[in-house]
Amino acid sequence: MAWGAPQVQPVQGDDIFVRGAGFRAYGAEIVIFFCSTVWFEEVDMSEKLGAGSLMPELDLPLVGGGGVRVGGARPGYQFIVIYRGRHCPLCKTYLKELSSLHGAFGEANAEVVAISADSQAKAEADVAEYGWHFPVAYELGMEAMRRLGLYISEPRNEQETDRPFAEPGVFVVNPGGQVQVVDISNAPWCRPDLAGLLRGIRRIQEVDYPIRGTLS
Repeated sequence: MAWGAPQVQPVQGDDIFVRGAGFRAYGAEIVIFFCSTVWFEEVDMSEKLGAGSLMPELDLPLVGGGGVRVGGARPGYQFIVIYRGRHCPLCKTYLKELSSLHGAFGEANAEVVAISADSQAKAEADVAEYGWHFPVAYELGMEAMRRLGLYISEPRNEQETDRPFAEPGVFVVNPGGQVQVVDISNAPWCRPDLAGLLRGIRRIQEVDYPIRGTLS
Protein backbone atom coordinates (compact mmCIF):
# COMPACT_ATOMS: atom_id res chain seq x y z
CA MET A 1 0.00 0.00 0.00
CA ALA A 2 1.35 3.44 -0.87
CA TRP A 3 0.23 6.99 -0.30
CA GLY A 4 1.16 10.14 -2.12
CA ALA A 5 2.39 12.89 0.16
CA PRO A 6 0.10 15.91 0.54
CA GLN A 7 1.88 19.20 1.00
CA VAL A 8 1.16 21.37 4.01
CA GLN A 9 2.20 25.00 3.79
CA PRO A 10 1.77 27.70 6.44
CA VAL A 11 0.13 30.91 5.29
CA GLN A 12 -0.65 34.26 6.81
CA GLY A 13 -2.06 34.21 10.34
CA ASP A 14 -3.14 30.98 12.01
CA ASP A 15 -4.73 29.39 8.93
CA ILE A 16 -3.28 26.23 7.36
CA PHE A 17 -3.22 25.53 3.63
CA VAL A 18 -3.30 21.92 2.51
CA ARG A 19 -3.00 20.67 -1.04
CA GLY A 20 -2.02 17.24 -2.29
CA ALA A 21 -2.92 14.14 -4.19
CA GLY A 22 -2.16 10.46 -3.76
CA PHE A 23 -3.40 6.97 -4.15
CA ARG A 24 -4.07 3.82 -2.19
CA ALA A 25 -3.54 0.43 -3.87
CA TYR A 26 -5.49 -2.71 -2.93
CA GLY A 27 -4.20 -5.56 -5.14
CA ALA A 28 -5.17 -4.68 -8.70
CA GLU A 29 -7.56 -1.95 -7.58
CA ILE A 30 -6.20 1.56 -7.38
CA VAL A 31 -8.14 4.29 -5.62
CA ILE A 32 -7.03 7.81 -6.45
CA PHE A 33 -7.80 10.63 -4.09
CA PHE A 34 -7.38 14.36 -4.44
CA CYS A 35 -7.18 16.92 -1.71
CA SER A 36 -8.24 20.37 -2.74
CA THR A 37 -7.64 23.55 -0.84
CA VAL A 38 -8.73 23.31 2.79
CA TRP A 39 -8.75 26.16 5.28
CA PHE A 40 -8.64 25.56 9.02
CA GLU A 41 -9.59 28.61 11.00
CA GLU A 42 -8.96 29.13 14.67
CA VAL A 43 -12.16 28.78 16.74
CA ASP A 44 -12.56 30.97 19.80
CA MET A 45 -13.83 28.64 22.55
CA SER A 46 -14.53 29.49 26.17
CA GLU A 47 -11.98 28.08 28.59
CA LYS A 48 -13.69 25.42 30.69
CA LEU A 49 -13.63 25.64 34.46
CA GLY A 50 -11.48 23.01 36.08
CA ALA A 51 -12.65 20.89 38.98
CA GLY A 52 -11.40 22.46 42.20
CA SER A 53 -10.90 25.89 40.65
CA LEU A 54 -12.47 28.95 42.24
CA MET A 55 -15.91 29.69 40.90
CA PRO A 56 -15.96 33.11 39.21
CA GLU A 57 -17.82 35.59 41.37
CA LEU A 58 -20.76 37.17 39.55
CA ASP A 59 -23.46 39.52 40.78
CA LEU A 60 -26.77 39.06 38.97
CA PRO A 61 -30.28 40.53 39.37
CA LEU A 62 -33.12 38.33 40.62
CA VAL A 63 -36.74 38.11 39.60
CA GLY A 64 -38.71 39.85 42.33
CA GLY A 65 -35.92 42.27 43.15
CA GLY A 66 -32.54 42.16 44.79
CA GLY A 67 -29.65 40.13 43.52
CA VAL A 68 -27.52 37.06 44.01
CA ARG A 69 -23.78 36.50 44.10
CA VAL A 70 -22.55 33.40 42.34
CA GLY A 71 -19.33 32.00 43.75
CA GLY A 72 -17.32 33.15 46.73
CA ALA A 73 -17.03 31.74 50.24
CA ARG A 74 -20.28 31.07 52.11
CA PRO A 75 -21.53 28.94 55.04
CA GLY A 76 -22.97 26.20 52.82
CA TYR A 77 -22.99 24.90 49.27
CA GLN A 78 -24.36 26.64 46.19
CA PHE A 79 -26.20 24.71 43.49
CA ILE A 80 -26.23 26.69 40.24
CA VAL A 81 -28.32 25.69 37.21
CA ILE A 82 -27.75 27.48 33.93
CA TYR A 83 -30.72 27.17 31.61
CA ARG A 84 -31.17 28.23 27.99
CA GLY A 85 -34.09 30.60 28.45
CA ARG A 86 -37.82 31.03 28.00
CA HIS A 87 -37.69 29.63 24.47
CA CYS A 88 -36.56 26.16 25.67
CA PRO A 89 -39.33 23.66 26.52
CA LEU A 90 -36.86 21.09 27.87
CA CYS A 91 -35.65 23.66 30.39
CA LYS A 92 -39.19 23.91 31.74
CA THR A 93 -39.31 20.17 32.39
CA TYR A 94 -35.92 20.26 34.13
CA LEU A 95 -36.76 23.30 36.23
CA LYS A 96 -40.15 21.86 37.20
CA GLU A 97 -38.29 18.95 38.80
CA LEU A 98 -35.82 21.35 40.41
CA SER A 99 -38.74 23.28 41.89
CA SER A 100 -40.13 20.09 43.43
CA LEU A 101 -36.71 19.35 44.97
CA HIS A 102 -35.94 22.90 46.09
CA GLY A 103 -36.80 22.22 49.73
CA ALA A 104 -34.69 19.06 49.78
CA PHE A 105 -31.69 20.94 48.40
CA GLY A 106 -32.13 23.50 51.18
CA GLU A 107 -32.20 20.72 53.78
CA ALA A 108 -28.95 19.44 52.22
CA ASN A 109 -27.30 22.81 52.95
CA ALA A 110 -27.33 23.83 49.25
CA GLU A 111 -28.57 27.20 48.07
CA VAL A 112 -30.27 26.89 44.66
CA VAL A 113 -30.23 29.51 41.90
CA ALA A 114 -31.22 29.20 38.23
CA ILE A 115 -29.67 31.60 35.71
CA SER A 116 -30.25 32.48 32.06
CA ALA A 117 -29.35 35.16 29.56
CA ASP A 118 -33.01 36.16 29.29
CA SER A 119 -34.26 39.68 29.82
CA GLN A 120 -36.00 40.64 33.04
CA ALA A 121 -39.37 40.51 31.29
CA LYS A 122 -38.85 36.95 30.01
CA ALA A 123 -37.53 35.68 33.35
CA GLU A 124 -40.46 37.25 35.20
CA ALA A 125 -42.90 35.72 32.71
CA ASP A 126 -41.43 32.25 33.29
CA VAL A 127 -41.65 32.52 37.08
CA ALA A 128 -45.23 33.82 36.86
CA GLU A 129 -46.28 31.05 34.46
CA TYR A 130 -44.53 28.09 36.06
CA GLY A 131 -44.44 29.11 39.72
CA TRP A 132 -40.84 28.11 40.37
CA HIS A 133 -39.94 28.13 44.07
CA PHE A 134 -36.22 28.89 43.71
CA PRO A 135 -34.41 32.19 42.96
CA VAL A 136 -34.16 32.99 39.25
CA ALA A 137 -31.44 35.32 37.95
CA TYR A 138 -31.35 36.86 34.49
CA GLU A 139 -29.22 38.92 32.08
CA LEU A 140 -26.23 36.55 32.10
CA GLY A 141 -23.91 38.32 29.65
CA MET A 142 -21.48 36.90 27.10
CA GLU A 143 -18.41 37.69 29.17
CA ALA A 144 -19.91 35.97 32.21
CA MET A 145 -20.81 32.93 30.08
CA ARG A 146 -17.20 32.70 28.92
CA ARG A 147 -15.88 33.03 32.47
CA LEU A 148 -18.09 30.10 33.47
CA GLY A 149 -16.80 28.06 30.52
CA LEU A 150 -20.29 27.56 29.08
CA TYR A 151 -21.14 26.71 25.51
CA ILE A 152 -22.82 29.67 23.82
CA SER A 153 -25.32 29.55 20.96
CA GLU A 154 -26.65 32.06 18.48
CA PRO A 155 -30.44 32.10 18.06
CA ARG A 156 -31.60 30.16 15.02
CA ASN A 157 -34.13 32.91 14.30
CA GLU A 158 -35.91 35.83 15.96
CA GLN A 159 -38.73 33.55 17.10
CA GLU A 160 -36.29 31.50 19.22
CA THR A 161 -34.86 34.42 21.17
CA ASP A 162 -33.30 37.82 20.64
CA ARG A 163 -29.73 37.27 21.88
CA PRO A 164 -26.93 34.71 22.26
CA PHE A 165 -27.65 32.33 25.13
CA ALA A 166 -25.82 29.79 27.28
CA GLU A 167 -26.37 26.08 26.80
CA PRO A 168 -27.09 24.02 29.94
CA GLY A 169 -24.66 23.92 32.83
CA VAL A 170 -24.69 22.77 36.46
CA PHE A 171 -22.20 23.77 39.16
CA VAL A 172 -21.92 22.68 42.77
CA VAL A 173 -19.78 25.20 44.64
CA ASN A 174 -18.44 24.27 48.07
CA PRO A 175 -18.23 26.63 51.08
CA GLY A 176 -14.69 27.61 50.10
CA GLY A 177 -15.91 28.87 46.72
CA GLN A 178 -14.40 25.97 44.77
CA VAL A 179 -16.09 24.10 41.94
CA GLN A 180 -16.88 20.77 43.60
CA VAL A 181 -18.94 19.41 40.69
CA VAL A 182 -19.28 20.73 37.13
CA ASP A 183 -21.38 19.51 34.22
CA ILE A 184 -21.78 21.49 30.99
CA SER A 185 -23.46 20.58 27.72
CA ASN A 186 -23.74 22.02 24.23
CA ALA A 187 -27.29 20.71 23.67
CA PRO A 188 -30.59 20.82 25.59
CA TRP A 189 -31.01 17.03 25.82
CA CYS A 190 -27.95 16.37 27.97
CA ARG A 191 -28.36 17.32 31.65
CA PRO A 192 -27.48 15.53 34.90
CA ASP A 193 -30.16 13.86 37.01
CA LEU A 194 -31.25 16.26 39.74
CA ALA A 195 -32.14 13.61 42.32
CA GLY A 196 -28.72 12.03 41.78
CA LEU A 197 -27.01 15.37 42.28
CA LEU A 198 -28.96 15.91 45.49
CA ARG A 199 -27.78 12.55 46.80
CA GLY A 200 -24.24 13.47 45.79
CA ILE A 201 -24.32 16.76 47.68
CA ARG A 202 -25.47 14.92 50.79
CA ARG A 203 -22.74 12.31 50.35
CA ILE A 204 -20.02 14.94 49.91
CA GLN A 205 -20.87 16.34 53.34
CA GLU A 206 -21.42 13.02 55.07
CA VAL A 207 -18.02 11.54 54.22
CA ASP A 208 -16.04 14.67 53.36
CA TYR A 209 -15.86 13.45 49.77
CA PRO A 210 -12.97 15.07 47.85
CA ILE A 211 -13.13 17.01 44.61
CA ARG A 212 -12.50 14.54 41.80
CA GLY A 213 -11.05 15.02 38.33
CA THR A 214 -8.32 17.46 39.30
CA LEU A 215 -5.45 15.81 37.40
CA SER A 216 -4.62 17.36 34.04
